[in-house]
Amino acid sequence: MVGTTIEFYDFYIYGTAAALVFGKQFFPALGPAAGTVAAFATFGVAFLARPFGAMLFGHFGDRLGRKRTLVSTLLLMGLSTAAIGLLPSAAAIGVFAPILLVALRILQGLAVGGEWAGAVLLTTEHAPPERRGWYGMFPQLGPSVALILSSGTYVAIDLGMSDAAFLDWGWRLPFLISSVLVLVGMYVRLKVTEPTIFTELVADGRRSSLPLLEVFREQPRQVLLTAGTLMSIFSFFYTATTFLTSYGTGTLGHSRLFVLSDGIYAGVVFGVTTLISGFYADRIGRRTVIAGAAVLSAVWGLALFPVVDTGSPLLFAVAMCVTLACMGLGYGALGAFLPEQFATRYRYTGAGMGFALGGVLGGAALPLASASLAQHFGSVAVGVYLTVTALVSLACVLGLSETRERALAEV
Repeated sequence: MVGTTIEFYDFYIYGTAAALVFGKQFFPALGPAAGTVAAFATFGVAFLARPFGAMLFGHFGDRLGRKRTLVSTLLLMGLSTAAIGLLPSAAAIGVFAPILLVALRILQGLAVGGEWAGAVLLTTEHAPPERRGWYGMFPQLGPSVALILSSGTYVAIDLGMSDAAFLDWGWRLPFLISSVLVLVGMYVRLKVTEPTIFTELVADGRRSSLPLLEVFREQPRQVLLTAGTLMSIFSFFYTATTFLTSYGTGTLGHSRLFVLSDGIYAGVVFGVTTLISGFYADRIGRRTVIAGAAVLSAVWGLALFPVVDTGSPLLFAVAMCVTLACMGLGYGALGAFLPEQFATRYRYTGAGMGFALGGVLGGAALPLASASLAQHFGSVAVGVYLTVTALVSLACVLGLSETRERALAEV
């Protein structure tokens, strides 16, 4: 949980900065509207890099072990995030500023692509069989804690300086603060042991020589269906944390402080619903919990923007919370559901590819599609887009088997 909190804190502060700052800092020549779209495009680049991170780190995670690979992903994320905090703006170095920003964003995407699978594998492979849903929920709790930390950091900075100072250098502080968090994460990760199921695999000489090739030869259906299952979850999450941040401040005229504060409340709701999801995953099944969340998401997608567009600050805050509640109710159960789909020989790669491809389907296209849909067809079109992703995810999760009673060694 500590590791995923740090990784996703780094990821989220980028999304907030993309919504509030990066258009002005790195794409000033494009103007406010086009600059924001360009900033969101750099946000989406990391999702395209995630599958490559899943391939790269999945290979080493299945060959060398979960622990060493997770130390590498944390270092990569920490160094690239700190470098963004030190990156000169376009006013200082011209076109090299956005080029370097995209390069560092790609490194972040590679790190997250390798991070998630290793974190959930460490917990589920260590967990008692009857409590894998609960144990697997804890890495899933990291993103909600990260959202609270990232929003809280930006709120504290916003309260302590003028708008000009925030746009000039204040936005850099959350990126630099992450360096301290990485040290904490490294200490924790170096203390963790490898799961017995993996060490026994190594001792028996049964490691996969080419995990990526093997997972797509043996279980391509599971990779694609898990990716589709995650599509809605990513769409709802980045709608709440990135698009609504921009939409609330730019279109609806809510203050930056108000919208950032809403992120804290929504993060708490996200965390509580993730806990509920993990709890019930062991009692009524992973597939039932995730499918129920997809149905709720399909309904809420159509209601979201009519609620937001009332202009009421209270309803805007409620809408952010409900959007992340829809995501959290499915997200907690996924921590066990995805690892339980794949054989130990290539589990890191299989779970990582499902997660990363789900991020591409649900997270990469969303910022650009949402901005364009809202501009040409109105905000309700974004809600329809969300509902479609929820229905796709529902169909995909129903195409997978329930895994609550499954023994990991027998997959």
